[in-house]
Amino acid sequence: MLSQLHIENVAVIEKADLVLAGGLNVLTGETGAGKSILIDSINLALGERVSREIVRSGARAAHVAALFAAVPARVRTQVEALGFSCEEDGSLLISREITADGRGNCRIAGRPATVSILREIGRLLVNIHGQHDNQTLLSPENHIRYLDLYAENTTALRSYREIYQKLRRLRVQLKKLTMDDAEKARRLDLLQYQIDEIRQADLQPGEDEALEEERAKIINAEKITGSLQESLQALQGGEDMEGAEALTELAADVMQSVADLLPPLAPLVERLKNLRYELQDCAAELQNRLDDSDADPRRLNAVEERLDTIFRLRGKYGERVEDILAFAERAEQELAAISSSDEQADQLRREGKILAAQAKQLAANLTESRRKAAQKMQEKIRAELAFLEMPNVRFHVQISPLPRLEADGVDGVEFLFAANPGAPLRPLVKIASGGEISRVMLAIKNVLADVDDIDTLIFDEIDTGVSGRAAYKIGVKLKQVAAARQIVCITHLAQIAAQADRHILIEKTVETGKTFTRLHVLDFEGRKRELARIIGGAAITPLTLQNAAEMLEAAGIASTTTGLRIEE
Repeated sequence: MLSQLHIENVAVIEKADLVLAGGLNVLTGETGAGKSILIDSINLALGERVSREIVRSGARAAHVAALFAAVPARVRTQVEALGFSCEEDGSLLISREITADGRGNCRIAGRPATVSILREIGRLLVNIHGQHDNQTLLSPENHIRYLDLYAENTTALRSYREIYQKLRRLRVQLKKLTMDDAEKARRLDLLQYQIDEIRQADLQPGEDEALEEERAKIINAEKITGSLQESLQALQGGEDMEGAEALTELAADVMQSVADLLPPLAPLVERLKNLRYELQDCAAELQNRLDDSDADPRRLNAVEERLDTIFRLRGKYGERVEDILAFAERAEQELAAISSSDEQADQLRREGKILAAQAKQLAANLTESRRKAAQKMQEKIRAELAFLEMPNVRFHVQISPLPRLEADGVDGVEFLFAANPGAPLRPLVKIASGGEISRVMLAIKNVLADVDDIDTLIFDEIDTGVSGRAAYKIGVKLKQVAAARQIVCITHLAQIAAQADRHILIEKTVETGKTFTRLHVLDFEGRKRELARIIGGAAITPLTLQNAAEMLEAAGIASTTTGLRIEE
C-alpha cells in the first residue's frame, strides 16, 4: 500500500508529506485548495505523463517520492525481473523529478530508471480512477477491456493477438504476390528488359571512374606531355643549362671541400647528397610517366561511346556503376519471385488456412470466456448498483458477433442500461446521467477489484452527480472495499468523508504574497468541524456540528478517537 508521499514544488505545494494508512483514506478541502494537485503528484511519482507546467513557479524542479509498504510478492517478483529490488521488509521507494524545462529523472529503490519502467511498476501498485474515466465508460469500444479484465483473459488475448498479427502479415504478403495475369506479364516484360539492358552493357565495378580518367588523359595529352618534359629538363638539364641534379651535386662537392676545415658543415653536406638522390628518384619517376603518356586520339571515340552508354543507364538505374549492378540484381530477384509467385502464393494460402483456423479457435475460446464472465459480471454489477440506491436498474453486457476477425477476436461488447422499471435496455452512453455513470463506474471498479490484486485504489471525486442516501451508500461501499485494500478518495460529500479511517484536510493559504497548500491529518474534533463545513458551507453552527458528530458516530468513529495532526 501507499504509505507516504513526499511532494516538493508541485504547483502550489512548496513542500508536503502525506502519510496514509490502510483502509479508507479521505481527502477533503475547499474547491481550488489543491486536491487535484495531489492526484497529479501521485501520477508524477508513478511515471504517468504530466506537463512541465506542474513545476511550482520560480522553482527549478518538481520532485515527488512515494514509499510503498508490504509490496505483494507478485509485484516484488516483477520488480526484480525488471532489474530492481524491494527492501527486506517488503517496502519500495520510487521517485521522479521533472525540471521547469521539461527534463527529468526517475529512481526505483534508489537506482536510476526509465519513465517507461517506472510507469510499468506504478501500474502494478496503484489503480487511479480519475474524472476522465467516466468518459471512458461512455465509449463502447472500451467495454470489451472491462469484460476481459473481469474474465482474466490477458493470457488468452495475448495468444490470440500473436496468431492474428501473423495472419495479417501473411495476408499482406499474399496480396503483394497476387496480381492478374496481364499485370504479371507486363511486370515480367519490364523486369526482363531492364535486366537484359544492364547485363548486355557488361559493366564492371569502377569502370566509369577509370574511363573518366582515361578520357581526361587523352583530351589533355599534349599539355600533360609538355609539363612532364619541362619538369624533367629542370631536374636533368639540357645542352645550354645545368639541371637541379647537377647543381645539387656541385653544391655538395664544394661544401665537402671545406667540411674538414669547418666540421659543423658535415651534416649539411650529407643533406645535400641525400637531396641529390631524391631528385634522381623524381627524375626517374617523371621519365616513367613520360614514357607512358602516349595517348592514342583514336581511342577517344571508343571511350566517349562507352561513357555515353553508362550515362544512359545512370539516368535509369543509379548514379554509379555499382548502383546499376545492384538494381539489376534486385530486378533478377523480383523476376524470380514473380515467376514462382504462384507456388509461393499457394504455400502462403496453406499457411494462412492453418493460422486462420488457429485464430478462429482462440477467438472462439475468448467468446466462450466472455459469455461466461458477462453473466457473472452483470449480476454482480446489478447487485452493487442496488446497494448504491439503484434497486430497479438493469445492467446487461451485450456480446455481438463481428463479421470478421479483429484485434480483440470476433466479439463486439457494449454495456446496456435501464434505470427505471419498464424502460428498454439502451446503450449506456445514450441514457445514463452523471450520477448514474459515477455509480456504474464505482460498481465496475468494485467488481474488477475481485479479480486483481492491486493494493491501492485511488478515487478522484467518484461522487460526481450524487447526493443524499446514494452518497451515503457510496461511502459505505468504499469502506467495505477498504477492508481488503487501501482506498484513497477525494470527495466533496460529508456522507463519504464520515466513513473514513483517516481524514486528511487540504487547505490553501496565502503568505507574503505566495500561495501554499497544506495537509492536516484530522482528529475527531477536526473531522467534526470539516464535516460541518461541508454540510453548511462557510457558516459552522452548533446544528451542523451536531449533525457532523452524529454522522461520525453512525460510521463507528468514536469521540475518543485521536489522530495525528500534521502541518507541513
